[in-house]
Amino acid sequence: MQQMTQIMANLQEASSSEASRPPAFKTPSLKAPEFFDGTQPLKVRDFMQSCQLIFHDYPANFSQGIKKVLYATSLLVGRASKWMEPYLSNITHQDPSYLLNSLPLFESQIFTLFRDPDEVRKAEAELDALRMK
Repeated sequence: MQQMTQIMANLQEASSSEASRPPAFKTPSLKAPEFFDGTQPLKVRDFMQSCQLIFHDYPANFSQGIKKVLYATSLLVGRASKWMEPYLSNITHQDPSYLLNSLPLFESQIFTLFRDPDEVRKAEAELDALRMK
């Protein structure tokens, strides 16, 4: 009987200490980046920024360049996906400067191929238009 009383006291103590603790803060999950098909040049920057947020939020999952590049590649469709097919067929290539192993190289290539070549000029024109008003 004394043992039962002790068990009940321990349970009450444990439940009262849990009730006094504030609930643990849970970081909201980030939305996965939208698929990128390469047909809308203005979306390439948004696509890469969304990927960067995921990489930053889950550093243990994306500790190597190849993991980052493969994640971004998994979100490519259409034209953009076709561009990556030759690289994926040689996925075991171990050279660190190889596109699949280097996020900076991947970013450089995706921007070169899919961004609007007049992006800077258009942005400058928009700024000038704002100043004139």
